Amino acid sequence: MIRSTTPEDMTALIALADATGLFPPSGLELLRQMLSDSLGGNSDTDTFWITDDDNVPVGVAYCELERMTNRTWNLQLIAIHPDRQGQGRGAKLLRYVEQALMVRGGRMLLVETSGLPDFEGIRAFYVKCGYKEEARIRDFYATGDDKVVFRKVLNAD
Repeated sequence: MIRSTTPEDMTALIALADATGLFPPSGLELLRQMLSDSLGGNSDTDTFWITDDDNVPVGVAYCELERMTNRTWNLQLIAIHPDRQGQGRGAKLLRYVEQALMVRGGRMLLVETSGLPDFEGIRAFYVKCGYKEEARIRDFYATGDDKVVFRKVLNAD
């Protein structure tokens, strides 16, 4: 079941992000702060959190409206617990995000990820879901770690 994220999900979602092994401790702390701010109403940006719930949260997605754009959203986070990966949950969650953003009038969804070899499967996932690589910023995250930006049009004007 995919549903809106609630404050009660915070501990399970931090544990989920940690289980993926893709977040350093500082990233987990930032995620905790983002969840706390957004779900506590302390954020001044338009955000959208959803959770894939299978009796416990097993997936999460988080989008922000890009400021100073015409309905462009950025998928800041999508993660499925490693025990539940390979079941189509990530694609289903991403489709849910896209549909929900279209209902909100979202025009475009951007996704940013790392160019490191460990992220090849993640980049292939976005391509499989209909995203096109739009940009690559060399050495963005660190020397040798590019930022790769994917794009998908949701509502053409």
